[in-house]
Amino acid sequence: MKLSVIIVNYNVKYFLEQCLYAVFNSLNGIEGEVIVVDNNSVDGSVPMVAHRFPQVKLIENTRNLGFAKANNIGIKASQGEYVLILNPDTVIEETTLAKCIAFMDNHPEAGALGPRMIDGKGRFLPESKRGLPTPAVAFFKIFGLTKLFPRSQRFGRYYLGHLSADATHQVDVLTGAFMFIHRSVLDKCGLFDEQYFMYGEDVDLSYCILKAGYKNYYFSETSIIHYKGESTKKGSLNYVLMFYKAMQLFARKHFSGKFVLTYLMLINLAIYFRAGLSVLKRTALKAFPALLDGIAIYSGCYYIANWWAVFQFHQSGYYTGGYFNIGLPVSIIVWLAAIWGTGGYRAPFNLTRSLKGVVLGSVVILMIYALLPLQFRFSRALILFGTVWALCCTVVVRYVLSLTGCTQYRFDLKKKRRIAIVGYNDEAERVKMLLKMSGIVTGLMVRVAPAARVESEDYVGSLFQLKEIIEIHHIDEVVFCARDVNSQDIIANMKQLADLRVNFKIASPNSQSVIGSNSSNSSGDLYVINIDTKSGNYKS
Repeated sequence: MKLSVIIVNYNVKYFLEQCLYAVFNSLNGIEGEVIVVDNNSVDGSVPMVAHRFPQVKLIENTRNLGFAKANNIGIKASQGEYVLILNPDTVIEETTLAKCIAFMDNHPEAGALGPRMIDGKGRFLPESKRGLPTPAVAFFKIFGLTKLFPRSQRFGRYYLGHLSADATHQVDVLTGAFMFIHRSVLDKCGLFDEQYFMYGEDVDLSYCILKAGYKNYYFSETSIIHYKGESTKKGSLNYVLMFYKAMQLFARKHFSGKFVLTYLMLINLAIYFRAGLSVLKRTALKAFPALLDGIAIYSGCYYIANWWAVFQFHQSGYYTGGYFNIGLPVSIIVWLAAIWGTGGYRAPFNLTRSLKGVVLGSVVILMIYALLPLQFRFSRALILFGTVWALCCTVVVRYVLSLTGCTQYRFDLKKKRRIAIVGYNDEAERVKMLLKMSGIVTGLMVRVAPAARVESEDYVGSLFQLKEIIEIHHIDEVVFCARDVNSQDIIANMKQLADLRVNFKIASPNSQSVIGSNSSNSSGDLYVINIDTKSGNYKS
Protein backbone atom coordinates (compact mmCIF):
# COMPACT_ATOMS: atom_id res chain seq x y z
CA MET A 1 0.00 0.00 0.00
CA LYS A 2 1.37 3.38 -1.01
CA LEU A 3 -0.30 5.83 1.39
CA SER A 4 -2.11 5.97 4.73
CA VAL A 5 -3.99 9.15 5.62
CA ILE A 6 -4.43 9.65 9.38
CA ILE A 7 -7.03 12.18 10.58
CA VAL A 8 -7.61 12.85 14.27
CA ASN A 9 -11.06 14.30 14.91
CA TYR A 10 -12.56 16.03 17.90
CA ASN A 11 -16.01 17.61 17.54
CA VAL A 12 -15.62 19.09 14.04
CA LYS A 13 -18.05 16.82 12.16
CA TYR A 14 -18.87 19.07 9.23
CA PHE A 15 -15.26 20.05 8.61
CA LEU A 16 -14.30 16.37 8.78
CA GLU A 17 -17.00 15.56 6.24
CA GLN A 18 -15.66 18.14 3.79
CA CYS A 19 -12.08 17.03 4.45
CA LEU A 20 -12.85 13.37 3.74
CA TYR A 21 -14.64 14.21 0.52
CA ALA A 22 -11.54 16.05 -0.73
CA VAL A 23 -9.19 13.30 0.47
CA PHE A 24 -10.99 10.55 -1.44
CA ASN A 25 -11.00 12.69 -4.58
CA SER A 26 -7.25 13.12 -4.20
CA LEU A 27 -6.74 9.40 -3.54
CA ASN A 28 -8.22 8.50 -6.93
CA GLY A 29 -5.79 6.11 -8.64
CA ILE A 30 -3.60 5.75 -5.53
CA GLU A 31 -3.47 2.58 -3.46
CA GLY A 32 -4.25 4.00 -0.07
CA GLU A 33 -6.32 3.95 3.09
CA VAL A 34 -7.93 6.56 5.29
CA ILE A 35 -7.98 6.17 9.07
CA VAL A 36 -10.04 8.48 11.26
CA VAL A 37 -9.20 8.42 14.96
CA ASP A 38 -12.03 10.03 16.90
CA ASN A 39 -11.17 11.45 20.33
CA ASN A 40 -14.58 10.78 21.89
CA SER A 41 -16.51 13.44 19.97
CA VAL A 42 -20.08 14.19 21.03
CA ASP A 43 -21.21 16.03 17.87
CA GLY A 44 -22.19 12.99 15.81
CA SER A 45 -18.86 12.67 13.99
CA VAL A 46 -18.73 8.89 14.34
CA PRO A 47 -22.18 8.11 12.84
CA MET A 48 -21.50 10.63 10.07
CA VAL A 49 -18.29 8.85 9.06
CA ALA A 50 -19.92 5.43 9.30
CA HIS A 51 -22.83 6.58 7.12
CA ARG A 52 -21.11 8.79 4.53
CA PHE A 53 -17.69 7.12 4.32
CA PRO A 54 -17.98 3.38 5.13
CA GLN A 55 -14.58 2.78 3.46
CA VAL A 56 -12.86 4.71 6.25
CA LYS A 57 -11.16 2.72 8.98
CA LEU A 58 -12.72 4.31 12.07
CA ILE A 59 -11.05 4.10 15.48
CA GLU A 60 -13.19 5.33 18.38
CA ASN A 61 -11.38 6.42 21.53
CA THR A 62 -13.39 6.46 24.74
CA ARG A 63 -11.75 9.70 25.87
CA ASN A 64 -9.80 12.59 24.41
CA LEU A 65 -6.24 11.26 24.24
CA GLY A 66 -4.78 14.36 22.65
CA PHE A 67 -3.32 14.94 19.20
CA ALA A 68 -0.02 13.06 19.56
CA LYS A 69 -1.33 9.86 21.12
CA ALA A 70 -4.35 9.64 18.83
CA ASN A 71 -2.13 10.04 15.75
CA ASN A 72 0.20 7.33 17.02
CA ILE A 73 -2.77 4.99 17.35
CA GLY A 74 -3.66 5.69 13.73
CA ILE A 75 -0.08 5.29 12.51
CA LYS A 76 0.27 1.91 14.25
CA ALA A 77 -2.93 0.73 12.58
CA SER A 78 -1.76 1.88 9.12
CA GLN A 79 0.10 0.01 6.40
CA GLY A 80 1.15 2.62 3.81
CA GLU A 81 4.65 3.28 2.57
CA TYR A 82 3.90 6.94 3.27
CA VAL A 83 1.90 8.39 6.16
CA LEU A 84 -0.02 11.65 5.92
CA ILE A 85 -0.97 13.38 9.17
CA LEU A 86 -3.90 15.60 8.26
CA ASN A 87 -6.13 17.97 10.23
CA PRO A 88 -9.90 17.57 9.76
CA ASP A 89 -10.33 21.31 9.13
CA THR A 90 -8.46 21.15 5.82
CA VAL A 91 -9.35 20.80 2.13
CA ILE A 92 -6.74 19.36 -0.24
CA GLU A 93 -6.53 19.49 -4.04
CA GLU A 94 -7.28 16.52 -6.30
CA THR A 95 -3.60 16.36 -7.28
CA THR A 96 -2.12 17.01 -3.83
CA LEU A 97 -1.45 13.40 -2.82
CA ALA A 98 -0.07 12.34 -6.21
CA LYS A 99 2.28 15.35 -6.28
CA CYS A 100 3.51 14.67 -2.73
CA ILE A 101 4.18 11.01 -3.53
CA ALA A 102 6.05 11.91 -6.72
CA PHE A 103 8.22 14.45 -4.90
CA MET A 104 9.06 12.07 -2.06
CA ASP A 105 9.81 9.22 -4.48
CA ASN A 106 12.24 11.48 -6.34
CA HIS A 107 13.90 12.86 -3.20
CA PRO A 108 15.14 9.97 -1.05
CA GLU A 109 16.76 12.46 1.33
CA ALA A 110 13.33 13.90 2.16
CA GLY A 111 11.94 12.80 5.48
CA ALA A 112 8.73 14.84 5.38
CA LEU A 113 7.03 17.63 3.51
CA GLY A 114 4.27 20.15 4.02
CA PRO A 115 2.37 22.11 1.34
CA ARG A 116 1.46 25.73 0.85
CA MET A 117 -1.50 26.49 3.14
CA ILE A 118 -4.11 29.20 2.74
CA ASP A 119 -6.86 30.25 5.14
CA GLY A 120 -10.57 30.42 4.37
CA LYS A 121 -10.12 33.82 2.74
CA GLY A 122 -7.43 32.59 0.34
CA ARG A 123 -4.52 34.22 2.17
CA PHE A 124 -1.18 32.46 2.64
CA LEU A 125 -0.60 31.03 6.11
CA PRO A 126 2.98 31.77 7.23
CA GLU A 127 3.13 28.68 9.45
CA SER A 128 3.37 26.63 6.24
CA LYS A 129 7.14 26.95 6.71
CA ARG A 130 8.88 27.55 10.01
CA GLY A 131 12.32 27.70 11.51
CA LEU A 132 13.54 25.86 14.58
CA PRO A 133 12.42 27.74 17.73
CA THR A 134 15.85 28.39 19.22
CA PRO A 135 16.04 30.91 22.11
CA ALA A 136 16.85 33.77 19.70
CA VAL A 137 14.06 32.83 17.29
CA ALA A 138 11.61 32.43 20.16
CA PHE A 139 12.64 35.80 21.61
CA PHE A 140 12.05 37.58 18.30
CA LYS A 141 8.64 35.91 17.96
CA ILE A 142 7.48 36.53 21.54
CA PHE A 143 8.36 40.20 21.56
CA GLY A 144 6.96 41.04 18.15
CA LEU A 145 10.14 41.50 16.10
CA THR A 146 9.04 38.71 13.77
CA LYS A 147 5.86 40.62 13.01
CA LEU A 148 7.69 43.92 12.58
CA PHE A 149 10.32 42.46 10.23
CA PRO A 150 8.58 39.46 8.62
CA ARG A 151 11.03 39.14 5.69
CA SER A 152 14.20 39.52 7.74
CA GLN A 153 16.44 36.47 7.67
CA ARG A 154 17.33 37.16 11.31
CA PHE A 155 14.17 38.48 12.94
CA GLY A 156 11.69 36.70 10.69
CA ARG A 157 13.17 33.23 10.99
CA TYR A 158 10.22 31.82 12.95
CA TYR A 159 8.17 31.84 9.73
CA LEU A 160 11.19 31.87 7.39
CA GLY A 161 9.84 35.04 5.85
CA HIS A 162 12.93 35.50 3.70
CA LEU A 163 12.01 32.36 1.73
CA SER A 164 9.50 32.78 -1.10
CA ALA A 165 6.13 31.12 -0.56
CA ASP A 166 6.05 30.36 -4.29
CA ALA A 167 9.09 28.07 -4.32
CA THR A 168 9.96 24.76 -2.69
CA HIS A 169 12.51 25.03 0.14
CA GLN A 170 14.23 22.99 2.82
CA VAL A 171 12.80 24.07 6.18
CA ASP A 172 13.20 23.14 9.81
CA VAL A 173 9.63 22.69 11.00
CA LEU A 174 6.40 21.49 9.36
CA THR A 175 2.93 21.98 10.76
CA GLY A 176 0.88 19.09 12.09
CA ALA A 177 -2.05 20.19 9.94
CA PHE A 178 -0.37 18.38 7.02
CA MET A 179 2.76 16.26 7.49
CA PHE A 180 3.60 13.84 4.68
CA ILE A 181 6.17 11.40 6.07
CA HIS A 182 7.98 8.31 4.78
CA ARG A 183 7.24 5.34 7.04
CA SER A 184 10.90 4.33 7.13
CA VAL A 185 11.63 7.74 8.64
CA LEU A 186 9.09 7.13 11.39
CA ASP A 187 10.61 3.68 11.99
CA LYS A 188 13.97 5.37 12.54
CA CYS A 189 12.86 8.55 14.35
CA GLY A 190 9.94 7.20 16.31
CA LEU A 191 6.37 8.46 16.39
CA PHE A 192 4.94 11.58 18.01
CA ASP A 193 6.09 12.17 21.58
CA GLU A 194 2.96 11.51 23.66
CA GLN A 195 4.13 13.85 26.41
CA TYR A 196 2.67 16.58 24.17
CA PHE A 197 -1.10 16.71 24.49
CA MET A 198 -1.60 19.45 21.92
CA TYR A 199 0.91 21.84 20.33
CA GLY A 200 4.62 21.24 19.96
CA GLU A 201 4.43 17.64 18.82
CA ASP A 202 4.88 18.66 15.18
CA VAL A 203 7.90 20.80 16.07
CA ASP A 204 9.35 17.90 18.05
CA LEU A 205 8.89 15.35 15.27
CA SER A 206 10.22 17.76 12.63
CA TYR A 207 13.39 18.24 14.67
CA CYS A 208 13.77 14.50 15.23
CA ILE A 209 13.59 13.99 11.46
CA LEU A 210 16.38 16.55 10.95
CA LYS A 211 18.54 14.96 13.66
CA ALA A 212 18.13 11.58 11.96
CA GLY A 213 19.78 13.03 8.85
CA TYR A 214 16.71 13.63 6.70
CA LYS A 215 15.39 16.89 5.24
CA ASN A 216 12.04 18.59 5.70
CA TYR A 217 10.57 20.37 2.70
CA TYR A 218 8.09 23.15 2.24
CA PHE A 219 6.35 22.03 -0.99
CA SER A 220 4.92 24.92 -3.00
CA GLU A 221 3.55 22.90 -5.93
CA THR A 222 0.25 22.16 -4.22
CA SER A 223 -1.99 24.18 -1.91
CA ILE A 224 -4.51 23.26 0.74
CA ILE A 225 -7.10 25.20 2.71
CA HIS A 226 -6.64 25.18 6.47
CA TYR A 227 -9.56 26.61 8.41
CA LYS A 228 -7.20 27.81 11.09
CA GLY A 229 -8.75 28.10 14.53
CA GLU A 230 -11.31 25.31 14.44
CA SER A 231 -9.85 23.05 17.09
CA THR A 232 -8.80 25.81 19.46
CA LYS A 233 -9.33 29.46 20.22
CA LYS A 234 -5.81 30.77 19.79
CA GLY A 235 -6.38 34.03 21.57
CA SER A 236 -7.39 32.31 24.80
CA LEU A 237 -5.34 32.15 27.97
CA ASN A 238 -5.59 28.36 27.86
CA TYR A 239 -3.94 28.33 24.43
CA VAL A 240 -1.10 30.53 25.65
CA LEU A 241 -0.39 28.24 28.60
CA MET A 242 -0.60 25.02 26.56
CA PHE A 243 1.56 26.35 23.73
CA TYR A 244 4.40 27.64 25.90
CA LYS A 245 4.37 24.60 28.18
CA ALA A 246 4.85 22.54 25.03
CA MET A 247 7.85 24.73 24.20
CA GLN A 248 9.24 24.09 27.69
CA LEU A 249 8.97 20.37 27.07
CA PHE A 250 10.72 20.76 23.72
CA ALA A 251 13.59 22.70 25.32
CA ARG A 252 14.14 20.16 28.11
CA LYS A 253 14.17 17.35 25.58
CA HIS A 254 16.46 18.80 22.91
CA PHE A 255 18.63 21.49 24.51
CA SER A 256 21.19 21.18 27.26
CA GLY A 257 23.28 23.19 29.74
CA LYS A 258 23.04 26.97 29.76
CA PHE A 259 21.17 26.78 26.47
CA VAL A 260 18.17 25.07 28.05
CA LEU A 261 18.26 27.34 31.11
CA THR A 262 18.18 30.41 28.87
CA TYR A 263 15.36 28.93 26.84
CA LEU A 264 13.29 27.99 29.90
CA MET A 265 13.80 31.43 31.40
CA LEU A 266 12.66 32.99 28.14
CA ILE A 267 9.63 30.68 27.92
CA ASN A 268 8.63 31.43 31.51
CA LEU A 269 8.93 35.13 30.79
CA ALA A 270 6.83 34.61 27.66
CA ILE A 271 4.13 32.76 29.60
CA TYR A 272 3.68 35.62 32.05
CA PHE A 273 4.05 38.24 29.32
CA ARG A 274 1.55 36.68 26.91
CA ALA A 275 -0.82 35.58 29.66
CA GLY A 276 -0.81 39.12 31.01
CA LEU A 277 -1.46 40.50 27.53
CA SER A 278 -4.28 38.00 27.08
CA VAL A 279 -5.95 39.02 30.33
CA LEU A 280 -5.46 42.74 29.57
CA LYS A 281 -6.83 42.29 26.06
CA ARG A 282 -9.92 40.45 27.26
CA THR A 283 -10.50 43.02 30.00
CA ALA A 284 -9.97 45.93 27.62
CA LEU A 285 -12.30 44.45 25.02
CA LYS A 286 -15.02 44.10 27.63
CA ALA A 287 -14.45 47.52 29.25
CA PHE A 288 -13.83 49.55 26.09
CA PRO A 289 -17.48 49.80 24.93
CA ALA A 290 -18.58 50.83 28.42
CA LEU A 291 -15.80 53.41 28.56
CA LEU A 292 -16.90 54.82 25.20
CA ASP A 293 -20.51 54.92 26.40
CA GLY A 294 -19.45 56.78 29.55
CA ILE A 295 -17.35 59.36 27.70
CA ALA A 296 -20.05 59.96 25.08
CA ILE A 297 -22.83 60.29 27.66
CA TYR A 298 -20.80 62.63 29.88
CA SER A 299 -19.79 64.86 26.95
CA GLY A 300 -23.34 65.22 25.70
CA CYS A 301 -24.87 65.71 29.15
CA TYR A 302 -22.25 68.36 29.95
CA TYR A 303 -23.31 70.35 26.89
CA ILE A 304 -27.02 69.75 27.59
CA ALA A 305 -26.70 70.97 31.20
CA ASN A 306 -25.02 74.21 30.12
CA TRP A 307 -27.58 74.73 27.38
CA TRP A 308 -30.49 74.10 29.78
CA ALA A 309 -29.02 76.49 32.33
CA VAL A 310 -29.00 79.32 29.80
CA PHE A 311 -32.35 78.40 28.27
CA GLN A 312 -34.26 77.90 31.54
CA PHE A 313 -32.43 80.06 34.05
CA HIS A 314 -30.55 82.52 31.82
CA GLN A 315 -27.39 81.74 33.75
CA SER A 316 -24.54 79.80 32.14
CA GLY A 317 -23.00 78.74 35.45
CA TYR A 318 -26.27 77.73 37.09
CA TYR A 319 -25.20 74.12 37.63
CA THR A 320 -22.18 73.95 39.89
CA GLY A 321 -19.31 71.52 39.99
CA GLY A 322 -21.33 69.26 42.28
CA TYR A 323 -23.50 68.16 39.38
CA PHE A 324 -20.61 67.65 36.97
CA ASN A 325 -18.30 66.04 39.53
CA ILE A 326 -20.78 63.91 41.46
CA GLY A 327 -24.35 63.88 40.14
CA LEU A 328 -23.58 63.22 36.47
CA PRO A 329 -20.82 60.62 37.08
CA VAL A 330 -23.09 58.71 39.49
CA SER A 331 -25.90 58.76 36.93
CA ILE A 332 -23.56 57.44 34.25
CA ILE A 333 -22.37 54.64 36.54
CA VAL A 334 -26.01 53.66 37.13
CA TRP A 335 -26.74 53.67 33.40
CA LEU A 336 -23.67 51.59 32.58
CA ALA A 337 -24.41 49.14 35.39
CA ALA A 338 -27.97 48.76 34.14
CA ILE A 339 -26.80 48.16 30.56
CA TRP A 340 -24.40 45.52 31.85
CA GLY A 341 -27.14 43.97 33.99
CA THR A 342 -29.52 43.65 31.03
CA GLY A 343 -26.81 42.03 28.89
CA GLY A 344 -26.08 45.06 26.75
CA TYR A 345 -22.35 44.32 26.78
CA ARG A 346 -22.75 40.60 26.19
CA ALA A 347 -22.00 39.00 22.83
CA PRO A 348 -23.68 38.58 20.47
CA PHE A 349 -24.73 42.22 20.22
CA ASN A 350 -28.40 42.99 20.87
CA LEU A 351 -29.42 46.65 20.70
CA THR A 352 -32.68 46.02 22.55
CA ARG A 353 -30.83 44.84 25.65
CA SER A 354 -28.71 48.01 25.66
CA LEU A 355 -31.74 50.29 25.29
CA LYS A 356 -33.55 48.44 28.06
CA GLY A 357 -30.51 49.02 30.26
CA VAL A 358 -30.65 52.78 29.67
CA VAL A 359 -34.37 52.91 30.51
CA LEU A 360 -33.90 50.75 33.61
CA GLY A 361 -30.99 52.96 34.70
CA SER A 362 -33.15 56.07 34.32
CA VAL A 363 -35.84 54.52 36.51
CA VAL A 364 -33.25 53.79 39.20
CA ILE A 365 -31.83 57.32 38.91
CA LEU A 366 -35.31 58.84 39.33
CA MET A 367 -35.95 56.66 42.38
CA ILE A 368 -32.66 57.78 43.93
CA TYR A 369 -33.43 61.38 42.98
CA ALA A 370 -36.80 61.24 44.76
CA LEU A 371 -35.11 60.12 47.98
CA LEU A 372 -32.49 62.88 47.99
CA PRO A 373 -32.83 66.01 50.16
CA LEU A 374 -33.93 69.08 48.21
CA GLN A 375 -30.50 70.72 48.35
CA PHE A 376 -28.98 67.74 46.47
CA ARG A 377 -31.55 67.57 43.68
CA PHE A 378 -30.36 69.09 40.41
CA SER A 379 -33.16 68.71 37.80
CA ARG A 380 -35.60 66.07 36.56
CA ALA A 381 -35.33 67.68 33.15
CA LEU A 382 -31.64 66.82 33.03
CA ILE A 383 -32.47 63.20 33.84
CA LEU A 384 -34.98 63.18 30.98
CA PHE A 385 -32.57 64.82 28.56
CA GLY A 386 -29.80 62.54 29.78
CA THR A 387 -31.96 59.47 29.15
CA VAL A 388 -32.67 60.54 25.58
CA TRP A 389 -29.01 61.31 24.99
CA ALA A 390 -27.89 57.99 26.55
CA LEU A 391 -30.28 56.14 24.25
CA CYS A 392 -28.78 57.94 21.26
CA CYS A 393 -25.23 57.26 22.45
CA THR A 394 -26.00 53.57 22.87
CA VAL A 395 -26.95 53.33 19.22
CA VAL A 396 -24.23 55.62 17.84
CA VAL A 397 -21.35 54.11 19.82
CA ARG A 398 -22.26 50.58 18.73
CA TYR A 399 -22.63 51.66 15.15
CA VAL A 400 -19.19 53.27 15.22
CA LEU A 401 -17.74 50.10 16.74
CA SER A 402 -19.34 48.05 14.00
CA LEU A 403 -17.73 50.28 11.35
CA THR A 404 -14.30 49.59 12.86
CA GLY A 405 -14.80 45.87 12.28
CA CYS A 406 -15.67 44.94 15.87
CA THR A 407 -17.68 41.77 15.20
CA GLN A 408 -19.28 41.83 18.67
CA TYR A 409 -21.21 44.96 17.70
CA ARG A 410 -22.05 44.24 14.08
CA PHE A 411 -25.24 45.86 12.85
CA ASP A 412 -25.32 43.75 9.70
CA LEU A 413 -26.00 40.36 11.26
CA LYS A 414 -29.36 40.38 9.51
CA LYS A 415 -27.95 42.08 6.44
CA LYS A 416 -29.22 40.71 3.18
CA ARG A 417 -26.28 38.87 1.69
CA ARG A 418 -25.42 38.97 -1.98
CA ILE A 419 -24.34 35.45 -2.85
CA ALA A 420 -22.87 33.86 -5.96
CA ILE A 421 -23.27 30.08 -6.21
CA VAL A 422 -20.72 28.41 -8.50
CA GLY A 423 -22.28 25.20 -9.79
CA TYR A 424 -24.59 23.65 -12.32
CA ASN A 425 -28.34 24.14 -12.06
CA ASP A 426 -29.40 21.09 -10.03
CA GLU A 427 -26.62 21.33 -7.45
CA ALA A 428 -26.83 25.13 -7.34
CA GLU A 429 -30.57 24.83 -6.67
CA ARG A 430 -29.92 22.34 -3.84
CA VAL A 431 -27.38 24.69 -2.24
CA LYS A 432 -29.75 27.62 -2.70
CA MET A 433 -32.49 25.76 -0.82
CA LEU A 434 -30.01 24.75 1.88
CA LEU A 435 -29.02 28.38 2.42
CA LYS A 436 -32.64 29.48 2.62
CA MET A 437 -33.56 26.69 5.05
CA SER A 438 -30.63 27.61 7.28
CA GLY A 439 -32.08 31.10 7.77
CA ILE A 440 -29.72 33.11 5.57
CA VAL A 441 -31.32 36.37 4.43
CA THR A 442 -30.33 37.09 0.84
CA GLY A 443 -30.69 40.24 -1.19
CA LEU A 444 -29.29 38.70 -4.35
CA MET A 445 -28.43 35.15 -5.33
CA VAL A 446 -26.84 34.52 -8.73
CA ARG A 447 -25.49 31.40 -10.39
CA VAL A 448 -22.03 31.11 -11.93
CA ALA A 449 -21.29 28.35 -14.40
CA PRO A 450 -18.21 26.20 -13.68
CA ALA A 451 -17.59 25.79 -17.44
CA ALA A 452 -15.80 28.34 -19.59
CA ARG A 453 -18.75 28.81 -21.94
CA VAL A 454 -22.18 29.92 -20.73
CA GLU A 455 -25.11 28.92 -22.91
CA SER A 456 -27.96 29.50 -20.49
CA GLU A 457 -29.63 32.60 -19.11
CA ASP A 458 -29.64 30.92 -15.69
CA TYR A 459 -26.02 32.01 -15.19
CA VAL A 460 -24.61 35.53 -14.95
CA GLY A 461 -21.24 34.30 -16.19
CA SER A 462 -18.58 31.61 -15.81
CA LEU A 463 -16.05 30.75 -13.16
CA PHE A 464 -13.39 32.43 -15.28
CA GLN A 465 -15.29 35.73 -14.88
CA LEU A 466 -15.70 35.42 -11.13
CA LYS A 467 -13.72 38.56 -10.26
CA GLU A 468 -15.84 40.70 -12.58
CA ILE A 469 -19.03 39.11 -11.30
CA ILE A 470 -18.06 39.90 -7.70
CA GLU A 471 -17.26 43.52 -8.52
CA ILE A 472 -20.26 44.24 -10.76
CA HIS A 473 -22.89 42.53 -8.60
CA HIS A 474 -21.29 43.57 -5.26
CA ILE A 475 -21.10 39.96 -4.10
CA ASP A 476 -20.50 39.38 -0.36
CA GLU A 477 -20.13 35.62 -0.46
CA VAL A 478 -19.10 32.99 -3.00
CA VAL A 479 -20.30 29.41 -2.48
CA PHE A 480 -18.50 26.73 -4.50
CA CYS A 481 -20.39 23.50 -5.22
CA ALA A 482 -17.68 20.90 -4.72
CA ARG A 483 -19.53 18.42 -6.92
CA ASP A 484 -19.14 20.72 -9.93
CA VAL A 485 -15.92 22.61 -9.13
CA ASN A 486 -12.81 20.68 -8.16
CA SER A 487 -10.74 21.63 -5.14
CA GLN A 488 -7.84 22.76 -7.28
CA ASP A 489 -9.98 25.36 -9.05
CA ILE A 490 -11.61 26.43 -5.77
CA ILE A 491 -8.25 27.00 -4.11
CA ALA A 492 -6.82 28.73 -7.18
CA ASN A 493 -9.74 31.18 -7.27
CA MET A 494 -9.51 31.81 -3.52
CA LYS A 495 -5.82 32.68 -3.85
CA GLN A 496 -6.46 34.90 -6.86
CA LEU A 497 -9.33 36.77 -5.16
CA ALA A 498 -7.84 36.93 -1.65
CA ASP A 499 -7.59 40.73 -1.75
CA LEU A 500 -11.31 41.22 -2.37
CA ARG A 501 -13.74 41.80 0.51
CA VAL A 502 -15.63 38.58 -0.11
CA ASN A 503 -16.16 35.41 1.90
CA PHE A 504 -15.72 31.94 0.43
CA LYS A 505 -17.63 28.79 1.32
CA ILE A 506 -17.74 25.24 0.01
CA ALA A 507 -20.77 22.94 -0.24
CA SER A 508 -19.85 19.26 -0.46
CA PRO A 509 -22.11 16.91 -2.46
CA ASN A 510 -25.09 15.46 -0.53
CA SER A 511 -23.98 17.35 2.56
CA GLN A 512 -26.27 19.41 4.75
CA SER A 513 -23.55 21.94 5.52
CA VAL A 514 -21.86 24.86 3.77
CA ILE A 515 -18.48 25.63 5.27
CA GLY A 516 -16.15 28.60 5.14
CA SER A 517 -14.03 30.92 7.21
CA ASN A 518 -14.15 34.70 7.39
CA SER A 519 -10.77 35.28 9.03
CA SER A 520 -7.44 33.59 9.47
CA ASN A 521 -7.73 34.19 13.20
CA SER A 522 -11.26 33.17 13.64
CA SER A 523 -13.10 29.93 13.66
CA GLY A 524 -14.56 28.65 10.48
CA ASP A 525 -18.27 29.29 10.07
CA LEU A 526 -20.93 27.05 8.61
CA TYR A 527 -24.58 26.79 7.70
CA VAL A 528 -26.29 23.58 8.75
CA ILE A 529 -29.77 22.16 8.35
CA ASN A 530 -31.64 18.90 8.81
CA ILE A 531 -29.79 17.51 11.80
CA ASP A 532 -31.61 15.06 14.05
CA THR A 533 -30.45 16.39 17.43
CA LYS A 534 -32.65 14.05 19.46
CA SER A 535 -31.22 10.81 18.16
CA GLY A 536 -27.79 12.16 17.25
CA ASN A 537 -28.11 10.53 13.84
CA TYR A 538 -26.72 12.08 10.72
CA LYS A 539 -29.20 12.69 7.91
CA SER A 540 -28.24 13.01 4.27
